[in-house]
Amino acid sequence: MLESTKAAASKFGLDAQFIETKANTEKNIRVLGNDLTFLDIRESERTKHVHRLHPYLGKFIPQLVHVFLKKYFRKGQTILDPFAGSGTMLVEANVLGMNSVGVELSPFNVLIQKVKTQEYDIPKLEAEVRDALTRVRSFSRELTNGSCSLLPEGRERFETSSDYLKTWFAARALQEMLFYRSIIDNYENSDVLRVILSRSARSARLIPHYDLARPKKPVRERYWCIKHKRYCQPIDEALKFINRYSLDTVKRIKQFASLRTDATIKICQGDGRNVQLPEDMVIDGVFTSPPYVGIIDYHEQHKYAYELFGFPRLDKHEIGPAKNGQSRNRKNEYVDGIAGVFRNSFRQVRRAGLVFVVANDRFNLYPKIAELSGLHQIDVFQRPVLMRTERDSNKYFESIFCFMKV
Repeated sequence: MLESTKAAASKFGLDAQFIETKANTEKNIRVLGNDLTFLDIRESERTKHVHRLHPYLGKFIPQLVHVFLKKYFRKGQTILDPFAGSGTMLVEANVLGMNSVGVELSPFNVLIQKVKTQEYDIPKLEAEVRDALTRVRSFSRELTNGSCSLLPEGRERFETSSDYLKTWFAARALQEMLFYRSIIDNYENSDVLRVILSRSARSARLIPHYDLARPKKPVRERYWCIKHKRYCQPIDEALKFINRYSLDTVKRIKQFASLRTDATIKICQGDGRNVQLPEDMVIDGVFTSPPYVGIIDYHEQHKYAYELFGFPRLDKHEIGPAKNGQSRNRKNEYVDGIAGVFRNSFRQVRRAGLVFVVANDRFNLYPKIAELSGLHQIDVFQRPVLMRTERDSNKYFESIFCFMKV
C-alpha cells in the first residue's frame, strides 16, 4: 500500500493491513501503479469539475476510470460504456483524448451525460444562468411579500397535478421550482437549467439534511439533525439551492472546458439489449459498471426530476432493480439481462478487445455472465469502497474484472 494511503487509513481509523490483504494492493501497485484505494484523494478531487454536476447513486469515482483507461488504452481509440449512468467514463475518456460511446436506458441520466459533455459558448452560458437566477430571485422576493406580478395573468399561484411534488416540497419551494421550470425554455442552454433545477429540487425536498439519498417520508416538523448536531427545521425554499448550484454549475463546466479534448463523445439512449450502434463503428475496448443486483432503483432515485420534467419512465426495463430483491430467480434474470446487454453492445468491439467490468460480485454471477457473453477472464483486481458521499456506513470490496472478447 502507498505510504500516503497508509497515512489516510490511519487518519480515518481504518485497518490498513486488512485492506492490503483483501485488496492485494501490492499487485495493484505493481500492475497499475496505484493501490486503487484512493483514500488519500480529497472529496473535492474525487468529485472534480463536471463529475459533481448532479448527485447519482452507484457511480464509480473518476480516478478509478482514469487509472485503467490510461494503462490499457491509448489516445484516439474508442471506448464503450453500455451502462453509461451519469457519464463518468465518457468524461474521463475525453480528457485522455479517447473517443467514447455511452449507452443508457434512463432519459434523465442521458440529460446529465449531455450537459456534462457538450461544448458551450461559456460567456453565453454564464449570462443565461445568471439571468434565470435573477428572475427567480425576483419571483421569490415578490412571492414572500404576498404580491407576485410575475405569475401568469389571472393566476394566484403555479399549479401542478403531481401528488409527489405537492407532498415532498413546502409551498414556497414548490412555487419557486415551478416558476424556474416555466422560464427554462426561454434559454438556449435549457438543458443546463434543467440540471440546475433538478439538483436544487433534490436538496429542497422536505427531508432531513442528512438523508438526501434514500428518504422514507416527508419531514414537516422540527427534528434532531445528525449532520448538524442540533435541531433543524424542514426546508421551506428552493431559492438558496438554485442560487448555490447555478454558480457551481457554471464553475464546473468552465473547469472541464479547460481540460476537454477533440475526442468524440456519442450518447445513445435505449435498452442496451437491443440498441443499435452504427454498423461501421469499431470499438477498441469497454469500461463499465453495470447495476448491482437488488441494490438501487435507478429511475426512482431521481423521481423528483421525472415529476418535474415529465421524462418517460422506463423502470420495467431496468436490470436488477432494488424493488425486485435478490432471490434466486431475480439473480438468474440479472445474469440473463447483463449478458444480453453485453452480447448486443459488444458486437462492434474488436476481437481480443479488453472489457473491464466493475462489480461487487458477492453472488459470484460474473463467471456465468462472461460465459454467456463470449468473454474470457484474463485478470481481476480488487479494491475497497471505503468512503461514501452519502450517509452510508456500508463498506465493501468490489472487483474490476478484465475480460477479453473471444
